[in-house]
This record gives sequence, C-alpha cells and structure tokens, in this order.
Amino acid sequence: MAKRCGESEERADGGPVRGLGRREFIRAAAALTAAGITLIGPHAWAARALGDDPSRKRLVVVFMRGAVDGLNVVVPTGDGQYYEQRPTIAIPRGGDGGAINLDGHFGLNPALAGLMPYWNDGTLAFVHACGSPDPTRSHFDAQDFMESGTPGVKATRDGWMNRVIAALPGAHGPTEAVSLGPTVPRILSGPMAVANIPLGRAADHPMPLDNPKIEDAFDRLYDRRDALSRAYQEGRVARRQLLSELMADMREADNGAPSSAGFGNDTDRLARLIARDPGIRLAFAALGGWDTHVSEGSNRGQLTNHLKPLGDGLASFARQLGPAFDDTVILVISEFGRTVHENGNGGTDHGHGNVMWVMGGPVRGRRVYARWDGLDPGSLYQERDVPVTTDFREPIGQALGVHMGLDAPALRRIFPGAPAASGNTSGLIKA
Repeated sequence: MAKRCGESEERADGGPVRGLGRREFIRAAAALTAAGITLIGPHAWAARALGDDPSRKRLVVVFMRGAVDGLNVVVPTGDGQYYEQRPTIAIPRGGDGGAINLDGHFGLNPALAGLMPYWNDGTLAFVHACGSPDPTRSHFDAQDFMESGTPGVKATRDGWMNRVIAALPGAHGPTEAVSLGPTVPRILSGPMAVANIPLGRAADHPMPLDNPKIEDAFDRLYDRRDALSRAYQEGRVARRQLLSELMADMREADNGAPSSAGFGNDTDRLARLIARDPGIRLAFAALGGWDTHVSEGSNRGQLTNHLKPLGDGLASFARQLGPAFDDTVILVISEFGRTVHENGNGGTDHGHGNVMWVMGGPVRGRRVYARWDGLDPGSLYQERDVPVTTDFREPIGQALGVHMGLDAPALRRIFPGAPAASGNTSGLIKA
C-alpha cells in the first residue's frame, strides 16, 4: 500500500518537534494524514513542468458505490419481462415521465434527460450487461475487485488507475492523477503519486499544516532525502499548486465565495482545474447512495433523486471542459447490478451484470453496446440477474489503449489475467 504523507513517523529520539507540545504534534500529524491531499510514491520527486507532455488526453472515472440498478438507468423497454418482473418500480415506456427512447429497445431514465444532448451528438454511449466476472454479492469485495482490476484476487496491492500512471510515458508529477474527496481510494492506491483534494465547502479550508509554526516544524522534520521526506516535500508542492488553482477559480466565481456542496459544483471545479492544469491526466470521484433495497421508486423516488444530480453534474462537467472535452473519456461504473425481479419492499437486491456509461469526445456514441440475452428466466444469471456478457475491463482497456495510447504489454500489466476481448464493444473509442 502507498504511504500517506507524514504516516507513522516521529523524530528519531522520540521527542516532540521543537516549538510544539507532543500532543499538538500528534494531532497535527493525524490531521495531515486524514486531510492531506497526497498519496506519494517513491518516483514522484521527478515531477515534470506543466506543459512538457504534449499529450492532453485524460480519463475520468466516477464510481457509484452501492451497486446502482442499471435496469432502471438504461431501461430495456422492448423487453416485456422487465415490466412483468417489476410491477411497481419499472420506468414507464415513453410519454411524460417515461423512459427517453435511445434505440427502440433501450430507453434512458428520465432523470438523466440532461445527458441527451451528448447522446444525440454521438459522445455518449452505454455498455449493458457489463461487470465483473466474479460472482460475489459483497459490496466490499466487489468494489475491491473492480478497483484493483483483478476480480477474485484479494492479494493485489495497488489499484488499476495507479498502474495506469506508471504506464503513461514521461516523468510523473504530483497532480497527474487527482481524486475528489478527503482520502485516496483503492483504485488509485499504490506507489505512484496521487493528489486527493476535498472539494465543495472543504476545498480551501486550512489544515493544521498551514499554520506557519506547524509548517516550519514539519519542514525541518522532513528536510532530508529519504523516501518519506521526499514524499512530504512533494505533498507540500501538490497542495500549494492545487490550492492556488482552486483559489484563483473561487475569486472568479461568486466574488470569491466557495460553491455549495454537491456533485455538480465539484465537477465544475474539477473542469476548471483541468483547464488551468493540463497536466492532470486521471481523475476519480465516488458517489454513494445506490444500494436501493427499499423504496427504490420508478420515475420518482430514491433512485431518481440520486440520478438527476449525477446526470446534470456530468453534463455541466462536459460543458465546463470546453475544448478539453474532445480529449476526455468519462467512465461511470458500479460494482454490480441488481436483481431483475423487484423485492417485497419496493426495491431490488444485489445482482450481477450492470451498465457502464462512457462519455467524451473520443467516444463513438449514440449506441448501447451489449450482447443482450434478454430477461427471460432461462437467460438470467442464476435465474435472477442480468448476466455479465462484457467484462468491465474490456471497455476500460479500449479507453486506455485507443484513447490514452497504451500498448498491449502495458494493458496486460494494468489488467493482469483479463480475458480476451469479446468484441461486444468494438469501435467504442475512436482511433
């Protein structure tokens, strides 16, 4: 596992840092670990200057934690079994509040109407019956496997996005990969440098480390050339750089007042960070609240209430990116899908196959990519779930290979043991 700046370190003599009481020092160190913005790897000190890398291609991943109900996101309106199995929570066909037609067989949840301009202009696609081949119905294990990129293998130490950083050409700076949130997630954990930053109201809140006295103490503590000192020094550079860009953005919007919390605000901020810092190549965000065992709702209710800000936030992100959207691929993923049959609580239980969203200028959109076997009981996984007919690593591999330019050996290192491509997503990313 990667080390966080300031983790498990104290002065060699065990005493407090000069000028700080021991309790104050420990509190500051703990705050640095919890709220600091970087996980740093041993190679991070070789940071490149912004603009040295001619490539501006980037990948953004949004993880819907809790297993979203893909059947109520991209709705198989042409499959009668869908309506038979979901008498109270199915999304109606067409009309006011009904599924928005995509291709005659699938429709889009009306809460995601804000994404239809991207479907219509061919920069939004979906991959249905997609997911992990591992059969687990545990949120923890399924998320771990999807973030490590090695389904069924619990011993993998790093996340697949961290391995992507290592595979990208050139030296790697501290803001090449950014995670939105207070901690670095499993998908980005590993030896390569990653910056994580809380957005929303917490974006510009000072840390204890920003206190000049505490900053000076830590600077003196980690002033050597050992790996941890380099990690600390790199972390300070990353924090100053990102906060400077964030503050510049805040000064230009709402007379410098920070935005209110919310996914749309955070993605707008990320888009402006990308515009200011073209060195950002990878970004990650996670959203919770998708575990809809009870009162899921149809075109109104719990799921819809979560989908609308996500869809509107992605649409706003695309607009804010401006020309950078042409060089960006956005993936929206979840650990597994949900049962075809609704349960007795007006919800759905843990399933298997799901839908992946793929958006961006390089996407060959206006299509639902799938080997769709239908929802008859005999076609379902264990006679209850959408089967996984496309391994989640296949469309991601296309984004990394065709879009990010990684070769076959690099992709094998990022996704060791991945099966051969099924061809279900052939042409998803433009060459």
